[in-house]
Order: sequence, then C-alpha cells, then structure tokens
Amino acid sequence: MNYPRKAKAISLAWTGASGAPYGLRLLECLLRADYQVFLMISSAARVVLATEQGLQLSSNGDKAKDQLLELFESQGEPVTGELFVLGKEEWFSPPASGSAAPKQMVICPCSTGTLAAVATGMSNNLLERAADVVIKERGQLILVPRETPFNSIHLAHMLSLSKLGATIMPAAPGFYHDPKSIQDLVDFMVARILDHLGVDHALTQRWGYAKHSASSSDN
Repeated sequence: MNYPRKAKAISLAWTGASGAPYGLRLLECLLRADYQVFLMISSAARVVLATEQGLQLSSNGDKAKDQLLELFESQGEPVTGELFVLGKEEWFSPPASGSAAPKQMVICPCSTGTLAAVATGMSNNLLERAADVVIKERGQLILVPRETPFNSIHLAHMLSLSKLGATIMPAAPGFYHDPKSIQDLVDFMVARILDHLGVDHALTQRWGYAKHSASSSDN
C-alpha cells in the first residue's frame, strides 16, 4: 500500500492497560486537528476496548478504521484528519522505518509489558518497532502507563526511557480544574498529552486563568 506523506503525521498505539477512553479521545482530537494518524492496536487493547467502552473493534484494519470514524462522526462534525489502522506485522508501513516514520509517537494507554519491550528494544512487532524508530531517530515519544502500584521493574524501565528522551506521563489526572464527570478527567490527561505534542485544543481551562478571572470579578 502506498501512504501519502503529510507534514502533520503521528504514530499512536493502544495497548492492554486500562485506559481505553484516553486512547479514543486522543485519537479523536488528533483527527479533528487534521493529523495523519498511524494507529497500532494490540490484541489486549481490543479486549480493554470491549470491556471499558463496549467497542468490539474489528481485527481487520480497514473495518476498524471505518468503525472508529463512524463513532467520531456520530459525536460531532466529520473528522478532517486521515487514519490508518495497521496490523502488527505491516513492516512496509511508514512507522517501521526511520526514513518515513512520523517524528512523534504516543503509546496511550501503555501497558507495563509494552513499557518493558520498548525499554529493552525488543521490536517483536510493528508497535514496538515504531517506538524504537522514534527513539533512534531522536523523535518525540510519549508513554502513558496506567498501573498501580508501580514496582521496581516498572520504575527502572521508565527511568531508562526517560534517559533516552522519552516522556513518561502516567494516567494520573488532576482535580484542580473541578471535574464534574469522568469525561472531564479523561480530557485533562488528553489535554496534557496534546500540550506536549504542540496541538492546540480547548479541552480544559488552564491553571490560573479561571481563578484569576474569578478573583478579578470579586474586586
């Protein structure tokens, strides 16, 4: 398959950690920001999607793409970005090679198994290889682990990746924005990811601004 090359491109991976709502929301925001997204989904991630979101995502890439686009478009305006759902052995896809891979990649949610594989350079499937490519090409890799508590093995892998330039962003939403729903908590984390990617958004109010406005109105 020939893939068109676009300036705004990113690799996104969903793995078997709890946190499917984060991954779905992040994908939606990237597509609405007109990104070309290369999405990789582990088998365990499909189980989590079905459990947490009631979404039975097809193992066929084209069918999964249609399912996801239909879901997002049913919630608002048509998306403007471009989505490719890649299989674990699609070695001729752009994320597999440093000559074509996007310079940015997010693994959200990131299981501790994937964390270990990326930290040790396993590259046993396209998802792991894509992360390895971003590291070796000195790109931007963000991992969003969702586990508690972390043991020393998890922490050692996070430290190794951090030393290599990756950003470790545990799925730990804050509460200072006065969340009223689960969606507010999801949007908090996705907003922080988008901030690091340099993607404009209006998902949450930023620290200080709402408080400043409120205090000013009291004077």
